Amino acid sequence: MSKRFQTVGSLLRPEKLLAYKRQIENRDDIAYPFYNDFKGYKEVETECVKDVVNKEIEHGLIVLTDGEYTKSMWHLDFVWGLGAKRLLAPHGYYFIDKDGKTKFETRRDIKLEITKPLSGKNHHFIYIYKQLKGFAGNHDVKLTIPAPAHIFGELSWSPEILGPKGFYKTKKDLFDNLLNAYKEFVFEYAKAGGKILQCDNCLWELFASDNPNSPFTGKAVDKEEVKGLAKDFIAIDNALVDYGHSLGLKMWTHNCRGNYASRHMGGGSYIKIANLFLKQLKYDRFFLEWDDERAGTLQALKVFQDKPTTEIVLGFLSSKTHGLEDEDKIITKLNQASQIIPKSRLYLSHQCGFASCDDGNELTEAEQWAKIDKGEKIAKDYWDE
Repeated sequence: MSKRFQTVGSLLRPEKLLAYKRQIENRDDIAYPFYNDFKGYKEVETECVKDVVNKEIEHGLIVLTDGEYTKSMWHLDFVWGLGAKRLLAPHGYYFIDKDGKTKFETRRDIKLEITKPLSGKNHHFIYIYKQLKGFAGNHDVKLTIPAPAHIFGELSWSPEILGPKGFYKTKKDLFDNLLNAYKEFVFEYAKAGGKILQCDNCLWELFASDNPNSPFTGKAVDKEEVKGLAKDFIAIDNALVDYGHSLGLKMWTHNCRGNYASRHMGGGSYIKIANLFLKQLKYDRFFLEWDDERAGTLQALKVFQDKPTTEIVLGFLSSKTHGLEDEDKIITKLNQASQIIPKSRLYLSHQCGFASCDDGNELTEAEQWAKIDKGEKIAKDYWDE
């Protein structure tokens, strides 16, 4: 057991739970959280959550999640719970396949329709938290939700949601309603006893000038408009962080370049966005992925030197591959990072969860737990705790 090893949140779902999840994925005539549409689903989900929490404890994890077993996708379940309607889109998101070139399509239940103001009151995630806390006992737990900036970005790019023909006529309308809905949820989370809230985001890299897959790079883009959007992203997240802090919450964030069936979505190094998101966001703890060359050098960590209370979780391990990492190489990276930021402020993790969406990455459950055990060992050896 090492308090210096952390997991991002999601774990591979067992087959008996996936049997329900795969049906959910292909239907949009059902209502979140889907318990009334599938006989036995709620009972199986609850049983699986209890089992995975026990496994997390057995493997020495000190901050527990429900493995995100109660979600279909890392981000959209939360938005469905805010009142957005869930629909099947003509196609899913497009990721980059393992060959580094061709497109890989995700599931298609990603289309959102908004017909009334979003609200965070009576959100299903409060039930999820209470169930998790009940199974975890005295262990610390965290709830993972999409950062408001990520959802603001996704919603603002849909003409059916924002614009003359959308529910929101202006960005301010969307910004204000979305932030208010998040605050309503955070208030009820804190009231229910929540202590740690982790806000995940996959969109920071869109602002990196060395990201070849971004619509915001290149000579044709309106750089002032891009800067304005980045400013909005930072503002909506910081507003929620400030509110969470006022309620006594620890506010964490995780950044990702896409994680779907062991595929990724984009590039972009941290050094190119360090002065934006790493420096300006007020989160207490940053989970960052540094499992391959896309993230660039560790020099981006220098922006945290002026933020002495901020903690950084280094995603040096991979949740996507079958094999275990070379311990010596990871120790070398940790040493490099500790030359920039004191090791007392550093933690170790995999770059992302093992199952950002239901089907998860292409490895076995045994391989997953072996990777977690390896991470625990490396952290214990390095921090000698």
